[in-house]
Amino acid sequence: MFGFRKKSNSASPVDFIIAGLGNPGKEYQSTRHNSGYIAIDYICEKLGVKANKIKFKSLTCDCRIDNKRCLILKPTTYMNLSGAAIKEAMDFYKLGPENLLVIFDDISLDTGKIRIRRKGSDGGQRGVKNIIYLLNSDTFPRIKIGIGPKPHEEYDLKDFVLSKFTGDDAEKIKKILPDVFESVKYIINGDIDKAMNMYN
Repeated sequence: MFGFRKKSNSASPVDFIIAGLGNPGKEYQSTRHNSGYIAIDYICEKLGVKANKIKFKSLTCDCRIDNKRCLILKPTTYMNLSGAAIKEAMDFYKLGPENLLVIFDDISLDTGKIRIRRKGSDGGQRGVKNIIYLLNSDTFPRIKIGIGPKPHEEYDLKDFVLSKFTGDDAEKIKKILPDVFESVKYIINGDIDKAMNMYN
């Protein structure tokens, strides 16, 4: 009598998708709008991995963080179409919004400040707006990285967010990256309240 292995009904091989938003290309490296990319690069460095596999319209890598299987994404769709890449990955792994963590820049926060939220509106961030639109949900956790307000009211917003971090601002961003990484660990382990209490 032959034995047949039952078809697996196991859950997704990925527990969490961690996406950092930004724009691809050397000209956008170290710009304020690429704060999500900067955070992801730091996290990958700490984990000893590289997000260099092209999949889901993104640069990706698989990794473990505190025994959680994570897919790290740097969407290469350009900021305003970030949702296309993220939705493709979520559909593939059949994950809900609660298993997506998005890291991105926020002009309403002073440079070097972070704010963690369980859900919420896009706050004017077009990449997040596209994610919410395509997922039809805003109930995903997120880590906002402050890039500061425009220097003055007449300053073009696009020019500002696409400007590079320099001097003190670059140092402020560098200093908060460990806090971002620690926040990621708390969030994927279901302790977002602790992350918010510690870092908001």
